[in-house]
Amino acid sequence: MNIQTKYHGEIKVNEQEIWHFEKGLPGFPDEKQFVLLPLPDNDVFMILQAVQTPYIAFVITNPFLTFKDYEFKIDDSTLEQLQLESEKDVAVYSILTVKDPFVNTTINLQAPLIFNVKNHQAKQMILNDSPYHTKHLLFQHAQEPVKE
Repeated sequence: MNIQTKYHGEIKVNEQEIWHFEKGLPGFPDEKQFVLLPLPDNDVFMILQAVQTPYIAFVITNPFLTFKDYEFKIDDSTLEQLQLESEKDVAVYSILTVKDPFVNTTINLQAPLIFNVKNHQAKQMILNDSPYHTKHLLFQHAQEPVKE
């Protein structure tokens, strides 16, 4: 099927490449299907693109690449909803807020995206009572949230 995207124009996607967010994302409850799109010549950042709505797309990355000590427990309801059976079936990403200049870009460590690579189910899980915030500086390894 062909979809319109925010950053890649019109592209063809395979049905097997679609990730299913049963309850959508916070703020986007009607967007239940997304695809992961690579950025050219970049293996650190990707685009999480809504299938239905071209302008809904998020820059994401693996948070463990820059925050080596990042850790959290996947709650039981998420394990059940995503039908996660093994740690090897889990992929974790975080949404970035891209700033200009790019060095001021922040990463949301309080609401990781949890993917079951086995069945293509996914969810954004909110970490309550955690030391993480929605705006950690990506490049300065800051553990403190950015004040706006």
